[in-house]
Amino acid sequence: MDEFKLIDQFFAGRGTLRDDVRIGIGDDAAVARWDEDYELVIATDTICEGTHFLPGAPPHALGHRCLAVNLSDLAAMGAEPLWCTLALSLPEAEPDWVGRFADGFFALANRFQTALIGGDTIRGPLAMTVTVHGRVTPGRAVCRDGAREGDLIYVTGKPGMAAAGLAALREFGANADAGSESVRRFLYPEPRIMEGRALAGLAAAMIDVSDGLMVDATRMLAASGFGARMDIGNLPPVEYAVNDVQGLTLNGGDDYELCFALPPECEPELRKRVADWPCPVTGIGAVTRNTDIVWCINGQPCNTVTAQYEHFS
Repeated sequence: MDEFKLIDQFFAGRGTLRDDVRIGIGDDAAVARWDEDYELVIATDTICEGTHFLPGAPPHALGHRCLAVNLSDLAAMGAEPLWCTLALSLPEAEPDWVGRFADGFFALANRFQTALIGGDTIRGPLAMTVTVHGRVTPGRAVCRDGAREGDLIYVTGKPGMAAAGLAALREFGANADAGSESVRRFLYPEPRIMEGRALAGLAAAMIDVSDGLMVDATRMLAASGFGARMDIGNLPPVEYAVNDVQGLTLNGGDDYELCFALPPECEPELRKRVADWPCPVTGIGAVTRNTDIVWCINGQPCNTVTAQYEHFS
């Protein structure tokens, strides 16, 4: 049973149902009614050694990474970060390691004015669980299910870059070029908070690309009940450590970019907003009435096989 079937069967739709929960299990983050001015947006993710990062990963990078992957979920909802909690599992309490981890964590938290307000520390396998809290004005959270026929589909950044960095780290270990764009993108993912907030009220649907462009775009379209014709030929060139460019672009995980659907009449406004963004924004497709998704490279259909990481395969 994969993780999503497990969640659907045993957890989704169970327990107490509250009127102040507007969006529950099934999107990038939950949304709860807070007061008449704001809704609270909440997300939790765990990263652990051997599954999400390699043994011996730099502690500074892990401090950054465990917060970044959670902030990315807030970005996908168009939310402003507020607070976070941290649960840290450590095999040993080594002050030097913890100090460097904390430096990485707070460097990112301070950038986005996110306050650490609590958590837990235990002895155990190396792992970090972060819960982030953010806010949006009522009705402004961007969900996965809002795409409609004719909407244009975009993605930020360079999908596949982080997977290339992971491949380099696996192949070369400590000898990998830590200054290369691909390795840095894996070690230090950049949550698109500013971009997500700028898309609130403009994008019809949005998702963060954590498991791969193909998988996550498909999730957004499935939630919306539509298909698409997609073309990755215009994506910016990526520094690859391996030869499988198409495979990494479509199925490489850990990018933490934003994939979103946009009504075509909003395209001029999008162009204005992205003019000063630090990352590229590329149109990769359009939503179609049927539920099929066709992937192309420069107009030519390409062979595609979803290769999502399975936690419980």
